Amino acid sequence: MRARWLGRVPYAEAWDLQRAVASRSEDDYLLLLEHGHVYTLGAHADPTHVLVDPASVGADLVTVDRGGDVTYHGPGQLIGYPIRSVGPGPHHGPEHVRQVEDVVIGALVGLGVPAERVGRLAGYPGVWIDPSSTGSGVAGPRKVAAIGVRTARGRTTHGFGLNVSTDLSMFGHIVPCGIADRPVTSLAAEGLPVTMAEAVEAVLASARAVWGDLDDVARVTDGAGIAGVREGIAGVPVTVRGTRGAGGVAAATSLERRLVRSGVDPGAGLAISARKPEWLRVKATMADEFLGLQRDIRDLDLVTVCEEAGCPNIFECWSDGTATFMINGSRCTRACGFCQVDTRHPLPLDASEPGRVADAVGRMRLAHAVITCVARDDLSDGGAAAFAETIAAVRQASPGTAVEVLISDVKGDRASLGTILDARPDVLNHNIETVARLQRAVRPSAGYARSLTVLARSADAGLTTKSGVILGMGEREDEVLATMADLRAVGVAIVTLGQYLRPSTRHLPVARWWTPEEFDDLRLAGEALGFAHVQASPLTRSSYHAREAADASTAGVPVPVALTVTRS
Repeated sequence: MRARWLGRVPYAEAWDLQRAVASRSEDDYLLLLEHGHVYTLGAHADPTHVLVDPASVGADLVTVDRGGDVTYHGPGQLIGYPIRSVGPGPHHGPEHVRQVEDVVIGALVGLGVPAERVGRLAGYPGVWIDPSSTGSGVAGPRKVAAIGVRTARGRTTHGFGLNVSTDLSMFGHIVPCGIADRPVTSLAAEGLPVTMAEAVEAVLASARAVWGDLDDVARVTDGAGIAGVREGIAGVPVTVRGTRGAGGVAAATSLERRLVRSGVDPGAGLAISARKPEWLRVKATMADEFLGLQRDIRDLDLVTVCEEAGCPNIFECWSDGTATFMINGSRCTRACGFCQVDTRHPLPLDASEPGRVADAVGRMRLAHAVITCVARDDLSDGGAAAFAETIAAVRQASPGTAVEVLISDVKGDRASLGTILDARPDVLNHNIETVARLQRAVRPSAGYARSLTVLARSADAGLTTKSGVILGMGEREDEVLATMADLRAVGVAIVTLGQYLRPSTRHLPVARWWTPEEFDDLRLAGEALGFAHVQASPLTRSSYHAREAADASTAGVPVPVALTVTRS
């Protein structure tokens, strides 16, 4: 079972993610997370059990396909979605529910609740405090964890909500689980002030006892203290300039603090002046093809990610007639720790940009056009409409050109992503960039779960879907393999893996150089996971050899291609 701590995830994203994993992967997963304020109605819930307009108390209302009545999810509540293969037949559902209850009961005992005070209440699914009490109200049985699941085609979705430090007043706006005479409680209300980190670790320990070995390398994601991250590296306190205390790992900047909280010592990386290995040295070859493509791009006043991001493959790709167009301007609203794209205040969109990209595709006689973008969180749709317009313009000007896009997460908005998906690019790429533990350090405005959801929604729309991982920022090999497994689980067909190169001293340090042999091992591991194409080498970037990846996809397995334009 692959266990993942995902942090705070909007309900709609988590629902799409778990459904994708349940339908596309044969692996068992345990997704652990929190939600924002939301009420959910089970398939047969009584709507009258919602007593107020959810919006009036700052909550959403979602009807879902699980069993059970209405319940509340929100901050301070540990959500667990066990996605398991339990086999066909109606008897497997009740057995799965019992095992989920066992996991929660075991976790509560591990957290210090006396075993005789926690258990099941006959006729009422879930986990209860003092289930054998004959009293009423706070003296009687109190539900501490709600459980509602769905089993379809032998796979389970949904799961449990354990109230750790939940705002119990939110349950007062509903009839929780349709039970009017039994109160809801939390560990905090019971006088057990455990942290979310402690609750996660207790659930993982109990899940191991019930379901066996867990692959939980990716559970630390957001610097919120899970698995001792607040204590820094190997339990060493973080020393921040201007604060009291001595010793520990120095962290003077916000980037350094994010690294330390992710388990990386910012002072242990390679010096920016360190000599690169031979396999990372690129010869600048400005052939006629390179200079000609450069003139075309200058004449049309276009931006390429090749130049903006300082790609080391620019000479090889441009000499081969391949480039990556960047739309929505050249200024990004995010400041990822690895990227050198301009982060000044963005300018208004240029309405002529889609047409100019289409003109370039026609002038350069491209068989495969790759289009990427800066993140535009200042726009209501995250820049999605410009993608759709550019795809349409290229198709109108060059009907035979395949179009590949490399997109941002458009803030996780389903409608904005739908605008791009409806334009039907031939390949949709969205890079997850790094392993779960390093997400907050590497790209603080993005998220591991959100990226997986974007990719899942793309694959569910029937598009060839692609993603990429940058290595050398402090990740471990087992974490890279876990990330590759997660990408495959949501339907990604092509994955790229390359070495991180530090643009400046203001960016993340290089933790180490991955060798060509290690990249070969990752390629073989990716092929074993079932990817249609794995591009893995020190100099690989998202658009590197994209045409070859596209060709591999047409050989029988869907493959994503990103950011590339190729002359016919």
